[in-house]
Amino acid sequence: MPLLSVILPAYNEEKMIAKAAETLSAILQKENIEAELIFINDGSKDGTWQEIERASLEFNCVRGVSFSRNFGKEAAILAGLEHAKGDCCVVMDCDLQHPPETVIQMYRLWEDGFEIIEGVKSSRGNETKVHGIFTRGFYRLINKATGFDMSRSSDFKLLDQKVVEEYIRLPERKLFFRALSFWLGFKSIEVEYEVQERTAGETKWSFYSLSKYAINNITSFSTAPMQIITVIGVLFLLFSIFLSVQSLVNYFYGQSLGGFTTVILLLLGIGSLLMISLGIIGFYISKIYEEVKRRPRYIVSGKTTNGKE
Repeated sequence: MPLLSVILPAYNEEKMIAKAAETLSAILQKENIEAELIFINDGSKDGTWQEIERASLEFNCVRGVSFSRNFGKEAAILAGLEHAKGDCCVVMDCDLQHPPETVIQMYRLWEDGFEIIEGVKSSRGNETKVHGIFTRGFYRLINKATGFDMSRSSDFKLLDQKVVEEYIRLPERKLFFRALSFWLGFKSIEVEYEVQERTAGETKWSFYSLSKYAINNITSFSTAPMQIITVIGVLFLLFSIFLSVQSLVNYFYGQSLGGFTTVILLLLGIGSLLMISLGIIGFYISKIYEEVKRRPRYIVSGKTTNGKE
């Protein structure tokens, strides 16, 4: 019988580990699907790891991997895929906002021959207006940069084993799982799901962490910000040509040229543009620096000693 690996990144989720393990194991057992649940403790500061160890004692299907510190969700997903032994892998959040019932639907589609099953949101749940505007702007930029429609995409996906192997082989240090699953290709299909409400705990994503996550992923996957510099430079060039023509026309008509205020505004505008441009270029250089160092994407400090190893 094929083995399904369910990968659940966890950061400060001590209140959800037991419930996630119980809910998923019950649903998968009811459907007669052989599975392993792999919880990745991403350097949590609460009792998440202790809860994972406790769940591995209670459920034979539960395995746990703990990081030495917080390496981020992308590293946790990669670790889960590298430690998975299944013929296919599902990545989902352990807060159960990704509905467990959809995992069964994904698995059945995999049995039908699909190699990537993308979980797409039918709605975005009860997110704030600011978060919604920010999210739409992020995906609009990603969609234009990549040519993929990722406006409803999420990290909730099922990947066939050969897709997992190709993903693991990717050499870059900074991975963007949500976009790279599109880039890899293979036979894919979408499954809609409704974002569920949390039953315990609270989200660990602040506006700052979401902004940092978005910037890192955009620059890791796309050169669009570099192209924006070029576009703004062209616009400033056109504006300077227009201003030059206007100044010459006024000169020949004997009209005095407005001086100090215009010059100051132009200097401030051009100076700001140059500083922003240098900042974007510097950010990409820092990314190159990180890639060249070739440091490990994560460090494992411990694993559960029981469960499936």
